[in-house]
Amino acid sequence: MRLVALRGATTLDTDTRDEVLARTGELLGELLARNELGAGDLVSLLFTATDDVRSEFPAAAVRAAGIADVPMLCARELDISGPSAIPRCVRVLAHVHTARPRARLRHVYLRGARQLRSDLPE
Repeated sequence: MRLVALRGATTLDTDTRDEVLARTGELLGELLARNELGAGDLVSLLFTATDDVRSEFPAAAVRAAGIADVPMLCARELDISGPSAIPRCVRVLAHVHTARPRARLRHVYLRGARQLRSDLPE
């Protein structure tokens, strides 16, 4: 087993608590599933959100899923202009333990965030 970092992002249709919880939960679930990981493989999670996400912390979705023993941090995404400036976007940097080689790691970009890394396989 080794420590690796995985990236992912998703977008919200609206800035509501339910939407933040649902979409962040979906993002984390996909990240774990695509990489054949369990909650015990998580080391830490760093979430960022754009300035227009104010209704809930993305980390609350992880706690709502019953994962309360993983260190998490939420921060603001840089307010950048241009094609990478996606509204209502939640991003994650997950540190995990895995035996998978780097070539088999699957980063997850869902919904409107797919355009951030359209070069990656689904």
